Amino acid sequence: MSNGSPGPTPGFLVWRLANKWRVAVDRAVAPLGLTHAQYSVVASLHGMQRAGERPSQRQLADHTGLEALYVSKLARALEASGLIERTRDPRDPRAVQLALTEQGRAVTRQAIAVVQELHQQLLEPLGGLDASRTRAFTDELRTLLDAPLGPSLPNDESTQETTP
Repeated sequence: MSNGSPGPTPGFLVWRLANKWRVAVDRAVAPLGLTHAQYSVVASLHGMQRAGERPSQRQLADHTGLEALYVSKLARALEASGLIERTRDPRDPRAVQLALTEQGRAVTRQAIAVVQELHQQLLEPLGGLDASRTRAFTDELRTLLDAPLGPSLPNDESTQETTP
């Protein structure tokens, strides 16, 4: 928290909530052999495949908000565990396309069900997944996520005492 504020900053609260949810999802999907980051990849890939896409690692990185290099690392681990397959894009030999294997689809369906149940529990204070407060909260998060980032602030004294 910053010295001048009477309570936690919005950034601090978003950071705390993101960490709380990441830990909760990590624990929920661990019995399925997944981490939260791996879950983000397979669940996103599942949704994209259902929409008829066979995304590249770059497209999946853009979709999830994860760094492309991190998606590549996650994809290799998921391939080693038999959950996804990585193939060269016939239109661009530099690009790698991703697809869930049959085993990957089964594990992903289980993980999605577990995480949806967890989200219901985590959102209960707002009335649950289908509550108007949850929809409003989601809209506010989208507004913040859709806002472009400005240029980086210089590393001067005015930015030294702030929180995430």
